Amino acid sequence: MTGTSQKKKESPLLNFAINIIIPSIILMKFSGEAHLGPVKGLLVAISFPLIYGIYDFIKEKKVNFISVLGLVSILITGVIGLLQLDAHWIAVKEAAVPLIIGLAVIVSLWTPFPLVKKLLFNDKIIDVNKINHILQEKGNTLQFEKKMTTATYLLAASFLVSAILNYVLAKIIIKSPSGTEAFNEELGKMTALSFPVIAIPSTIIMILALWFLVDGVKKLTGLELKEIFNDPDNA
Repeated sequence: MTGTSQKKKESPLLNFAINIIIPSIILMKFSGEAHLGPVKGLLVAISFPLIYGIYDFIKEKKVNFISVLGLVSILITGVIGLLQLDAHWIAVKEAAVPLIIGLAVIVSLWTPFPLVKKLLFNDKIIDVNKINHILQEKGNTLQFEKKMTTATYLLAASFLVSAILNYVLAKIIIKSPSGTEAFNEELGKMTALSFPVIAIPSTIIMILALWFLVDGVKKLTGLELKEIFNDPDNA
């Protein structure tokens, strides 16, 4: 029981440090010729989220579509820097990744595995089995599916907002040719600003989508809030 609980727990601080803080510091402070240099600095910076992502794959022993896109995004950043491609492609890449995820969220509605269930209505957050059982008993399953569709579009909207903000942020910050120290510094600055500028607004929309689902569950099942969510100690 303890082993299972430890396997599921992941430190948000560690995740934030490896994916945002450490790469940003390396790109902004250690990519000059006096330290690692532009090429090595870029390689070292992207190696942290890349290795962490691969480790997560191995640990979880399953492929996650969004995680794969994240790793591909990191690799593309490296390729743009190493091949010294036009920095405009950074903005395109930054917008493309969340846009693809948003489109995948909508398209998944017509598959047996809608992504909204993976991202919001999953058994790590919500007592899915109990809720589905009560919905069937009350004959409200179809009404809940309609709520799920609306929540899907809200979730997709969060990724659309992320795509737009990503593109704008990249165009504003990335001005220098790729493969240079200045480019690395700008990339580090963009990475550091991505959390307050992009992640927070997108997360707010995702929380609204989750609230919309939970409110629908309360009305259609009669459950109280504490009965809807899983106890984290028993998850």
